[in-house]
Amino acid sequence: MLLLMTLTGCTVVYYGAMERVGVHKRDILRDRVEEGREDQREAQEQFRSAYDQFKTLTGHDGGDLEAVYRKLNSEYEDCRARAEDVHDRIDSIESVAEDLFDEWEAEIDQISNASLRRDSANQLRQTKSRLAELVAAMKRSEAKMEPVLVAFHDQTLYLKHNLNARAIASLQGTVIEIEDEVASLIAQMEESIRESERFLASL
Repeated sequence: MLLLMTLTGCTVVYYGAMERVGVHKRDILRDRVEEGREDQREAQEQFRSAYDQFKTLTGHDGGDLEAVYRKLNSEYEDCRARAEDVHDRIDSIESVAEDLFDEWEAEIDQISNASLRRDSANQLRQTKSRLAELVAAMKRSEAKMEPVLVAFHDQTLYLKHNLNARAIASLQGTVIEIEDEVASLIAQMEESIRESERFLASL
């Protein structure tokens, strides 16, 4: 409870400081959606890069298997970090959106002109709906990352424990197994990026 009150207090102070320099919750939401779009693009590229590395290394013939493991593990770790960035960005978008909508609803009640009040309420409903579509698209992308991450992690650990030709050969099977999942992930992230752009155009 104390932690919640502390976090809430910090958020209020943050919003107050931003508003004093002319940056309002709508602007903060726009910035976070833009950052979310970039996080998704970076994650998309990282997952594609990792998959390409896995595919390339299936043809590895001799040489330093420890180096192969380190390369694949580095790609996996980078993918995991990008996935966490996307997750954190979704949380930050939802947080500021909730605060913006709460403020918007409270301010609608202060509008005495009935026509303006209805128009503002309608804009709020539309913005909420578009934001819900965006967050849903981002969460679908996030969900599709996990099975690919699991496959990458399984393979890097297996390779770490079995630095031999058999372990390298197993990479080929993994690449074949997750090819469709990776393609689906890339496509879903592309749709999520487009949803971000549609939301930004409407805000």
